[in-house]
Amino acid sequence: MTSPAKAYPRTPEPGNPARTEAWALLEAARQLHQTKDGPIEDFHAALRKNWRLWTIFQASLSEADCPVPLPIRRNLLGLSNFVDRQTAELLAVRDEKKVEALVNINRQISEGLLEGQRASARANQQQAAAPGATDRQLESI
Repeated sequence: MTSPAKAYPRTPEPGNPARTEAWALLEAARQLHQTKDGPIEDFHAALRKNWRLWTIFQASLSEADCPVPLPIRRNLLGLSNFVDRQTAELLAVRDEKKVEALVNINRQISEGLLEGQRASARANQQQAAAPGATDRQLESI
């Protein structure tokens, strides 16, 4: 059986959930954007894929042991309810403004996830550099 990842031109490296979620959101946004004016079957397939992704997020955010802080969880659950409503409406009638709203939501959440990764990497670099600086300061005394 072929890996599902081979169906995509680029996939994230395993072991980094936030980066994988960001990639999935961007991929869903890309597919929605590409199919918004194309055959309805392709559009519906992209729309359902995006809906499944948000359903996964919803389930994860609803778990008792979810590590996401409660205020962020509430916001994301509210956003996923919006995605649910927009998707149901789009399955009935394609509306470019509603499609773009979903695309923009995915892109913005993805950017937030990636920015969190960048901030974490910067903090790790600063923390790793700090002991070295302290050692140099001690050596100069």
